[in-house]
Amino acid sequence: MKDFYNLSRREQESSLLFPLVKELKRLGGEATTKELKRSLVENVDFIPEDALTYIKISKKGNSYHPFDYPFNFAVANLNMAKLFDRPRAGTVVLTEKGREAIDKFENKESDFVASIYQIVEPLWKERSKKKSEVTSLKDKEQEVKKVINDNDDWRENLQTALNNLSPVKFEEFCRQLIKKMGVNIDERIGVKVSGDGGIDGYGYLVNDDFRTTRVAIQAKRWNLNNSVSSPEIDKFRGAMDKFRAEYGIFITTSSFTRDAIRAARSGTRVITLIDGEKLLDLTAKYQVFVTPKKIYELDKNFFD
Repeated sequence: MKDFYNLSRREQESSLLFPLVKELKRLGGEATTKELKRSLVENVDFIPEDALTYIKISKKGNSYHPFDYPFNFAVANLNMAKLFDRPRAGTVVLTEKGREAIDKFENKESDFVASIYQIVEPLWKERSKKKSEVTSLKDKEQEVKKVINDNDDWRENLQTALNNLSPVKFEEFCRQLIKKMGVNIDERIGVKVSGDGGIDGYGYLVNDDFRTTRVAIQAKRWNLNNSVSSPEIDKFRGAMDKFRAEYGIFITTSSFTRDAIRAARSGTRVITLIDGEKLLDLTAKYQVFVTPKKIYELDKNFFD
């Protein structure tokens, strides 16, 4: 298959249609759009491994994620074709029609794609007539946003702020996040600028039965287009051995390759991976140096 990013927008969009239906079924038939996007990238081989974090700069100087456009359009088309339903904002549900399509079009993906466009193209044309004689791409994108219903402006601001932090301050940020998630951070281990044996934080997690688990933290503030590979996971697991940690958390501003994901899940101790997209979600959830208003407002005292 051609490089995904070199395909036309229509080719990208159409290539995602059938995998989206199958992936939503694998997720149990219901998921948020973010969960569906993450699962799609992790499990569909032809999609670039850095699709969640790869960014480009437009001619006007704005940053954007190229993968968002074909993904959002594909979800919107499946929704218009009644294979997906949207019972509430940001959530998609696989309909009975969607489940039937998986069996009907298995090994006939091109026929499936043709059937979807046969339904949605007249609908797009009808919508365009209600507004004007011609529907621009921008108009369609606005329609798609109504279906996806994600206000992500604050995410771009936070992502930029995190990538502008120094490596040392990013490590501090990650320790603060893990602390808010319930880990008691050790103020002596993993806090030095160098010489801490390959970890960037260490703590103790106490469960309801008062069992204490030693937790090691690795923080990598990497360029968004530079994915973490499996050798980095192996090195971190070696550092965990040194500190006898039973549990590991690897955090990055970028993404993880599929080999890295497999490496993190292998062995007797599974390592939890937090990529750039998940990091933004957790930062908002636990309000780490951000304050929820209409959108999340960054704490300038920290990020400046």
